[in-house]
Amino acid sequence: MIIDAHQHVWDLDRATYPWLGPQHGPIFRSIAEDEVLPELRACGVDAVVLVQAADNAEDTALMLATAAAHPEVVAVVAFLPLENPDATAALLPGLAADPLVVGIRTLIHDRPDPDFLVRPEVRESLGLLAAAGLAFDVVAVLPRHLEHVPVLAAEHPGLRLVVDHLAAPPIGSVDLEPWRTLLARAAEPPNVHAKVSGLYPAADPTAWSTEALRPVVAHAVDVFGPDRLMYGGDWPVSVLAGGYTAVWEGLHPLVTELGVEAAAAVLGGTAVRVYGIDPGRLAALGGCRS
Repeated sequence: MIIDAHQHVWDLDRATYPWLGPQHGPIFRSIAEDEVLPELRACGVDAVVLVQAADNAEDTALMLATAAAHPEVVAVVAFLPLENPDATAALLPGLAADPLVVGIRTLIHDRPDPDFLVRPEVRESLGLLAAAGLAFDVVAVLPRHLEHVPVLAAEHPGLRLVVDHLAAPPIGSVDLEPWRTLLARAAEPPNVHAKVSGLYPAADPTAWSTEALRPVVAHAVDVFGPDRLMYGGDWPVSVLAGGYTAVWEGLHPLVTELGVEAAAAVLGGTAVRVYGIDPGRLAALGGCRS
């Protein structure tokens, strides 16, 4: 079964998205799951994980409502205010009790403090996530963000950390440092995982190609292994990079080159295991694709 472990939806009438504006052109509007379903089916993608797109409860409610309407949505990575451990503790039981909620994410890259993740109150909240059995997605955009990953992994060995978008590697650059070294260090703890997703330059999302991605993906495979990597289409942000199908076709050859077993892990197996996706939700989808 092929699972896209990183997809979004948003509704400008139901939630606020401070990062999203006119500069984002075709994606500056409400975007629902129905739009991408034909491309998912054409690409052979069976299921998706919806991931938080705003630091508010309304976004989480939208994702859960989308999952209720679409069996293809097998899991949700929700939001919690990690800077407030009391609020996190109060809200966490309700989310953890929902079999669709498999993880938590906060848009740390939009915070002015690059050390947000290692604040004492945030570390306390991460301990609560670990105790509840939920994963934590790390939006590591700055080198400083990535530096914190192994520190937190050691402090919370029971917390499954997932580094989104391979921590924003310098796509197309001859020099992959400091990303290359920092990703290798982040991969050392066994409870750290990563998503092969969103691999296009922020300055120009169209400036990528399969060959430009090859050294980045190869390094991720070397340091994590396929059993700790998962595919993500990053739709609808990927519309800016050419669209869902273009991104899928750009990444898919690099994954299939790894061999059948490794590709099966990246394209679904890792997501099922790391996120603990509800087997009943997967079974409801029917037969698996080969």
